Amino acid sequence: MAFPGDTSSTATDRCPRCGGGFHCGVQDSTPCPCSTLTLSAELQAVLRTLYSGCLCLACLKALAAGAPLEPPAA
Repeated sequence: MAFPGDTSSTATDRCPRCGGGFHCGVQDSTPCPCSTLTLSAELQAVLRTLYSGCLCLACLKALAAGAPLEPPAA
């Protein structure tokens, strides 16, 4: 699931699900790592309503594996 993000190579983005820093690669010259994941159309639609930006790869992997939409409370 990709939304436009920062094009620098440092962790300048913040995941809206877990709050962790990451680099969104959607506008990089190579494919973003998130493009290797498969999320159902239903999950993608829900994520678009819940979050306004990219999620980190760790959260996307967890969601693809069936994790709850909200991360566990710290």
